[in-house]
Amino acid sequence: MNHFDKISGFSKAIGIKPPEHPLFSISFGNKDECGGDDIEFSANFYIVSFQQLESGNIMHGRTSFDHDRGKLLFIKPRQTVTFKNIKLRDECFLILIHEDFLAGTSLHHEIKKYGYFDYETNEALYLSPSEEAMIWNLVTIMDKECRNNTDDFTKTILLSHLDTLLKYAQRFYKRQFTNRGEMTGTVTTRFHELLQSYFETNKTYESGLPTVTFMAERLNFSSRYLSDVLKQETGKTALELIHLYIITEAKNLLKQGTMNIAEISYSLGFENPTYFSRLFKKEAGVSPNYFRNHY
Repeated sequence: MNHFDKISGFSKAIGIKPPEHPLFSISFGNKDECGGDDIEFSANFYIVSFQQLESGNIMHGRTSFDHDRGKLLFIKPRQTVTFKNIKLRDECFLILIHEDFLAGTSLHHEIKKYGYFDYETNEALYLSPSEEAMIWNLVTIMDKECRNNTDDFTKTILLSHLDTLLKYAQRFYKRQFTNRGEMTGTVTTRFHELLQSYFETNKTYESGLPTVTFMAERLNFSSRYLSDVLKQETGKTALELIHLYIITEAKNLLKQGTMNIAEISYSLGFENPTYFSRLFKKEAGVSPNYFRNHY
């Protein structure tokens, strides 16, 4: 697998024009220009890509980027990505932002808050025609700014437009979650069914507490995407829902009164009663003993 520290090396490897700036690049392509050798790589830069594939695969995570409407794909540094036999259906763009370009700016921290950089390829952002036009307009403005004579304002302007693009992507993802109400509702139902099955089959004794990673893998999502879908549907993240379920189970066992605190904690998958007591008090507002004695 190749690892690219420089944007110029990556550009050469995939057959696009070398960047005018060593740390920031925007490239455009069409169905007659893109294709060629397969490549598996990681890199020290962020990738924002709009793709409509005629054939071939882009993979990052466990799943393939399918051939459908135009999508925005976001990849953070040091993720493993595979381009295989790519042929485009229409125009695309590729924005490459080296980590060093963001150093010392507010976007260095802000970009890490956008959870969609942790999504997998099948969780890319579908764009409506109006959204697509808006994104392309921003990218075109950024490209013109790159090609103008650089001055003291160039980097600030580029980062401002990039930040706007990322914020629009956040908005559009929320719309995507909302418009897939049936899908998100199904995810929430499946999530709770999986949790229930986990405890009813006593997996806690074998595997301990259920984790977000475990739940996401069983539901065929990335952890971040699952949490964002559940947050949109229920107002709570996957971890928060797991904790709420555990505390509900704990309250039931405390009311039954057949097990002591240590036995309850181990039955729920906790490695020690102290951690269980801390979580219970955080979620329920009182200690397990207080709850048992007063409720």
